Order: sequence, then structure tokens, then C-alpha cells
Amino acid sequence: MRQIYSAEHPTEAHMVKGILETNGIECEVRGDTLFGARGELPLTIETAPSVWVVDERRYEDARRIIQQYEAANAGELAAKEKWNCSACGEILESQFTHCWQCGKAR
Repeated sequence: MRQIYSAEHPTEAHMVKGILETNGIECEVRGDTLFGARGELPLTIETAPSVWVVDERRYEDARRIIQQYEAANAGELAAKEKWNCSACGEILESQFTHCWQCGKAR
């Protein structure tokens, strides 16, 4: 068994596990139950939710699938970046299409 992915949240770890299993790669999630102890335990690779490939011979296949998953989500993460209003300079989160300070459209 070999660790393939370290997630920021148990939901993400289980989603990656589901993607891998859909592609015929047996895996398991570890550390998801430790997530509730955040603050008490440091968030490290050892305590973060992680996905482990059961058959190490499938590791490279799993790595390619995860790279595709990460590439597909890179655009989504970029879309969540903050923006500055060109009229008043207010810094706004990505979900706002208009400046809440002055009303100017993004």
C-alpha cells in the first residue's frame, strides 16, 4: 500500500478515492477521522486526510488520474481569486460581479 494523495479536507480525500475507484484502482482513505481534532493536532502530511493505493503496481496509473483531476480543478481555483475594483480599489472575492463599495461592474 502506498500513499498517493494528501487532501485538505476529508471530503476531498473521499472524492479522489471515488475517482480512482471509478477507474478500477482500489484505494482507501486514512486520517479522515483525525480531521475533527484540528487545532489539537498539527495539520501535517501524517495527520491530514490521505488516499492510499492498495496495489502499488497501480500507483503510476493513479498518479496520472490525480494529475488530470488537479489540472481540471486548477481553473476553478484560479476563478476563486480575489479582484480589485478599477474604480475605487476595493478588494473583492471572486463571487462578486459588482463592487459592493461603489457598484462598478467587474
